[in-house]
Amino acid sequence: MDKLSSLTGTANYFEDFAVGDAIRHQRGKTITPLENVLITNMVMNTAQGHFNEHHMANSPFRKILSYGGVNFSMVLGLASQDCCENALAELRLDNIRLTKSVTHGDTLYACSEVLEKRDADREDAGIVVFKHYGYNQHDELVAEVERTVLLKRKSHWGDR
Repeated sequence: MDKLSSLTGTANYFEDFAVGDAIRHQRGKTITPLENVLITNMVMNTAQGHFNEHHMANSPFRKILSYGGVNFSMVLGLASQDCCENALAELRLDNIRLTKSVTHGDTLYACSEVLEKRDADREDAGIVVFKHYGYNQHDELVAEVERTVLLKRKSHWGDR
């Protein structure tokens, strides 16, 4: 039988991170009406700038604005494979900053840095605090978010 550890990467356990590490995530994701309008409606955000093209055509933006919750969630998702694939729990999201508008058709990319690393109250895991940065296709910062994660220790969960 295959080990559960074969389902995740081998370089993103607690032991693999050090304070100051910087990671550039390879994937990008273009914001489409599917993500933005669907999530905006699901969370009952009534701001027309997120779903009314006619209204926005005469605004200074000229396009639909992507809901900020979609933007920082996309950044978190882009960073997850490299940073949190071996997470046991998401503990906190803090200091969320949305620094520039994102519209349909913009593509987001992510980078991360390790801010803190400490022992947890259990021996099979540790706590890592990441700061994730989201950039658009013009390399402009659009979002920042700090994420605290309980990560598996390779010594307990990895192949031995």
